[in-house]
Amino acid sequence: MTRLAQTEGLTDIQREILSTVRDFVDKEILPVATELEHRDEYPAQIVEGLKELGVFGLMIPEEYGGLGESLLTYALTVEEIARGWMSVSGIINTHFIVAYMLKQHGTQEQKDYFLPKMAAGEIRGAFSMSEPALGSDVSAISSKGVRDGDDYVLNGQKMWLTNGGTSTLVAVLCRTDEGHPEGTAPHKSMTTFLVEKEAGFGEVRPGLTIPGKIDKMGYKGVDTTELIMDGLRIPADRVLGGETGRGFYHMMDGVEVGRVNVAARGCGVAQRAFELGVSYAQQRHTFGKPIAQHQAIQFKLAEMATKVEAAHAMMVNAARKKDSGQRNDLEAGMAKYLASEYCKEVVEDAFRIHGGYGFSKEYEIERLYREAPMLLIGEGTAEIQKMIIGRRLLEEYRIQG
Repeated sequence: MTRLAQTEGLTDIQREILSTVRDFVDKEILPVATELEHRDEYPAQIVEGLKELGVFGLMIPEEYGGLGESLLTYALTVEEIARGWMSVSGIINTHFIVAYMLKQHGTQEQKDYFLPKMAAGEIRGAFSMSEPALGSDVSAISSKGVRDGDDYVLNGQKMWLTNGGTSTLVAVLCRTDEGHPEGTAPHKSMTTFLVEKEAGFGEVRPGLTIPGKIDKMGYKGVDTTELIMDGLRIPADRVLGGETGRGFYHMMDGVEVGRVNVAARGCGVAQRAFELGVSYAQQRHTFGKPIAQHQAIQFKLAEMATKVEAAHAMMVNAARKKDSGQRNDLEAGMAKYLASEYCKEVVEDAFRIHGGYGFSKEYEIERLYREAPMLLIGEGTAEIQKMIIGRRLLEEYRIQG
């Protein structure tokens, strides 16, 4: 284990899980990540290995076949996986958010049906809020669900689904006006639907099309897609929690833990960038000595290590706060914001340390340089985080009288 990003107070079980995952990352992910990423190839073998380790059921309660672990254990696991290849952590994150939403808000029948299969990795989850025209403005969604007998009929177009093709269960947020009088606040007339589908692309069930993968700058390997609903019929018992109008709250709860997860990804990528930078600086010679002996490079390494340590501490704090049952939106927003910004800066410094070789696809830092920007926009942009943080601070520090 390295000196940086250590977590005090872990149980023996937590340490054992993290040690097993780190070993898996070093042996099964790092040696193949860059090659798979350059080919934009789905890491099927890696995913099978993670299934066997039980990672897909890490936070699902033991009664449903999961490991029943904390958000902290999960976040530290994600940090390790992102250190190997961030795309793999994305495959797990969307699955985890849907499982978390089911655990927290699902009906008993929904939990009994979905969670054991999700714990085993047989059903794999994705969630869908965004649409082509709205970005972070979730309250402006236009996809609609209309009651028709025992079903709802869904129509609309969704965007930026991580795992859109490979998932077999998608939690989809739609507007439902049923039972909501004219003038109801937009966020109170939204519903989360649990949409089961076949894995793959094209028409994956009647009325539901996954057109294909969106070609991206980085974050490759994992499939990011659109989702088109055209007369998609969903039984009423597949409304999450069995009640319409609660979808916005369900999704925000999921995204809150997802933000801790994105912070963990930023920490993992930053750690790997530091490892690459500090290693290269000791091997590369200029002016008759390793560049690590030049003060300019030592200053960079000092700044990088401090950022890695600070981001990790904030991420751990946000996870522990949620685990203790307290509201953690402020801490999760701060951790996500800081970790993603610091990740970008640490990656760029490692890139600079590599000089011209950092621009070569032969070197791993080139891949990290393209992956880091996704963290600035995933699970809410940095600007959205700052709005959330600012509003919460004003709530906490409101002047009395």
